Amino acid sequence: MKPTTFHPLARLLHWLMAVLIVAMLLIGVSMVGDLSLRHPVMVELHKATGLALLALVLLRIALRLTLPHPPLPSDIPPLQRLAAGASHLLLYALMLAMPLLGWAMLSAGGYPRPLQLPAIAPHDLQLYAILRTAHGWAGYLLFATIVLHLGAALVHALVRRDGVLRSMWPGPVRRSE
Repeated sequence: MKPTTFHPLARLLHWLMAVLIVAMLLIGVSMVGDLSLRHPVMVELHKATGLALLALVLLRIALRLTLPHPPLPSDIPPLQRLAAGASHLLLYALMLAMPLLGWAMLSAGGYPRPLQLPAIAPHDLQLYAILRTAHGWAGYLLFATIVLHLGAALVHALVRRDGVLRSMWPGPVRRSE
């Protein structure tokens, strides 16, 4: 029998990562245009949070592949099912790509990496410029995908009232669910 809610650890990771990703997007946008004394602190915070998110997304992918999760309601049309699956794949791909692009960008630029991680790209300033642009555009795409994800969750909660949002909501699960 399929569960009606996600595993508590999956829900915890989802909401923890949601908060950290929104914080990362805000920090990333802020630090690009800020050359004040806060800038170095924001850069270090961005790097450390990016590394934490990389570890969390790897754990989240492992949980997603091993734990059972609730199916979408059976009355969802096939095209919407396809869109839901594609948008989740895109979210996971971007959550994985963003910190890897950041790590590669730091490597190519010759910048220090958190925890003295090894370089994953050669020191090359042209490559750095490409990776920096890719990291920025991937950030915009991640933001747009999150807005789409949030919109779909609100449709499930407020229009369809089908329990999809409740299945990922934090906190204890009532017996009737």
